[in-house]
Amino acid sequence: MSSMDALFDATRQATLARPFGRLRGVSGLTVTSAGPALAMGDLCEVLHEDGRVQALAEVVAVRGRDLTLMPFGDAHGMQAGARVRAAPRRNVAEVGPALLGRVIDGLGEPLDGFALPRSHGARPLRAAAPDAMARPRIARTLSTGVRALDAMLPLGHGQRVGIFAGSGVGKSTLLGMMARHARADYNVIALIGERGREVREFIEDQLGEEGLARSVVVVATSDQPAPMRVRAAYLAVAIAEGLRAQGADVLLTMDSITRLAMARREIGLSAGEPPTARGYTPSVFSELPALCERLGTHGGGGSITGLLTVLVEGDDFNEPISDCLRATLDGHIVLTRELAHQGHYPAVDVLKSSSRLLGDLFDAGERRLVHRVRAGMALLARNRSMMEIGAYEKGSHAALDRAIAAEPALLRFLRQDREPVSRDAALSALAGLADQFGPEDAA
Repeated sequence: MSSMDALFDATRQATLARPFGRLRGVSGLTVTSAGPALAMGDLCEVLHEDGRVQALAEVVAVRGRDLTLMPFGDAHGMQAGARVRAAPRRNVAEVGPALLGRVIDGLGEPLDGFALPRSHGARPLRAAAPDAMARPRIARTLSTGVRALDAMLPLGHGQRVGIFAGSGVGKSTLLGMMARHARADYNVIALIGERGREVREFIEDQLGEEGLARSVVVVATSDQPAPMRVRAAYLAVAIAEGLRAQGADVLLTMDSITRLAMARREIGLSAGEPPTARGYTPSVFSELPALCERLGTHGGGGSITGLLTVLVEGDDFNEPISDCLRATLDGHIVLTRELAHQGHYPAVDVLKSSSRLLGDLFDAGERRLVHRVRAGMALLARNRSMMEIGAYEKGSHAALDRAIAAEPALLRFLRQDREPVSRDAALSALAGLADQFGPEDAA
């Protein structure tokens, strides 16, 4: 191609004019504008009279030439007649290992006071999930360092798992342990709707310097507008996809996907969507599975393992978001308030939890060990009330007698401080515990 042809191509692709629209009104969290011609999800700028940018906003609804916008900042001070123009910022994420060790916001701007390095490429925030038939099956076990999970609820590279819990039962502590000790190449951590105070505490106390060095942290605090919280979640997924495309095994943790759903509900209601279950709009129940399907294995190598915390409203494990995600994900880890109140950390309720890949990741012998221990735990749970009121007599049920005798060892096995335990040590301890519950045919 000649230099003149290249010049013509550059001229054709250049933006020679930036059309403007005009603000028509401000109502609550939304702004309406007549023009410019933009599509759903595009970004635009609201300008002061002197041409300075007053706010960045996202298009959340299009009705003819009328646009509904949600600002990424405060709408105070905006007035009818202000000019609106398309923003030069694109809906892409700068990706690459150069981001490791950094803390950024939903727009990709640094929050740690240092300039961002040059990245090695960009990826769209919203992309299609890998083709279902092109995904390799999950066959490699991910060692998390958490004994109860590695021994009884195994996770694989590329699995998507929900951590279901109410507030204050140790979700962030468990996430920090796994981010610090899991055998993955990189971590991408999305803190969506978190309290501002807890962000630094999580990074310094739960993640630590060693964990941060191989992590990218994307933050959108609870005081930020809904579009920023949603964008931060998609930015984290796009960064993880970029690292996976380079053949890396990535651990993506999102705390919490429920707050993403709440932000999406806020946008949907402002855009005029009808409310359904508990006020959630229909787009929430289509958007969550679409986002989750972008995680997992990839035909080009690499994987994204998703650990998504589900904040269970009012400890109701059957609320709409929990129901949707249980049906979407490849397993669920349930943390209960009852165990947390007993000082049992991590507060994992093994009987209520499930890994859908246990049959693929464990051999026959390991599966038998898990089933023997779970059977003993279920026997204890069924007879707990009778034991507490003193109605059970020792010797009435041989298997229950063995389970009662094994319970102290069971509790020691399930409880763990922040120090990691190797997968081999966890399985060895599980075998010893299974022997205390008795032979396989004794339950």
